[in-house]
Amino acid sequence: MVGFNSTSFHPATFQLTGFPGQEAAYHWIAVPFVVLYVTAMAGNCLVLCIVWADRRLHQPMYLFLCMLSVNDLGMSLSTLPTVLGTFLFHFTDIAFDACLAQMAFIHFFSHMESAILVAMAFDRLVAICNPLRYAAILTHPRIVRIGLAVVVRNFSVMFPVPFLIKRLPFCRSNALSHTYCLHPDVMKLACADISVNNIYGLFAVLFVFGVDLSLISISYVVIVTTIFNIASGRERLKALNTCVSHVCAVLIYFIPMITVSVIHRYGRNTPHVVHALMSTFYLFVPPVLNPIIYTIKTKEIRKCILKMFSR
Repeated sequence: MVGFNSTSFHPATFQLTGFPGQEAAYHWIAVPFVVLYVTAMAGNCLVLCIVWADRRLHQPMYLFLCMLSVNDLGMSLSTLPTVLGTFLFHFTDIAFDACLAQMAFIHFFSHMESAILVAMAFDRLVAICNPLRYAAILTHPRIVRIGLAVVVRNFSVMFPVPFLIKRLPFCRSNALSHTYCLHPDVMKLACADISVNNIYGLFAVLFVFGVDLSLISISYVVIVTTIFNIASGRERLKALNTCVSHVCAVLIYFIPMITVSVIHRYGRNTPHVVHALMSTFYLFVPPVLNPIIYTIKTKEIRKCILKMFSR
């Protein structure tokens, strides 16, 4: 047990946990994480470079994709120091304030991804339901305002979280369940009433993910209704095809996120390895798969990549 601050009962450090009992194999466990990080960094940077270099891609759909790529880079960088530090160098201690900072960044980028997916659903809604006014509705200044609104909303939701943790005394174990800091994981170590943290965490989940998932669902109800009113079968297929990438991004983000939330709240008897694997999938897989999906399904980006490598 590490020392505690005598006035506030905050631990000097938290103990990060990888896969208990597998410490001897940590260097091998690090290999897939390194592959995930390299793939996520390379894929998202490639998307950003392609959109930046080709002025023909300075359109709403690709600008929202750039927002998603920047957010995925932020998510990857938030977890990278502690994950690789634990598995490559066996550095399992993280300072209390550093843990709070990492927790805030992880949850901030996670909530940002949800809001960006809503913006991308709105983009598809306008493109399919009102294509003639697409350029007039989604102008560059309006896209910038949407981006700022996304940042402000999620910063406002996440700003109180570190302070809600900092007010709690910690006088029990300082061992966390993962190789990074999450709000539900840290607050469970407090030796005080955590009702406020629980209530605010539930509010954040419902306000952010509940509202965002509802908006995305409503958008696709309208999109599907519009598509089936199109007379030509070929045009229907073309319209549906423009939504496939976004639907995949929504599924690979929301399904693991909902599963992790349910396990954290109700799966107390679930084996630790299940918690670790689901949290890993939730945080690491979307940044890897998003650029791959959009590269495969978006003809313009695929052409630019082929042209770049042919040179």
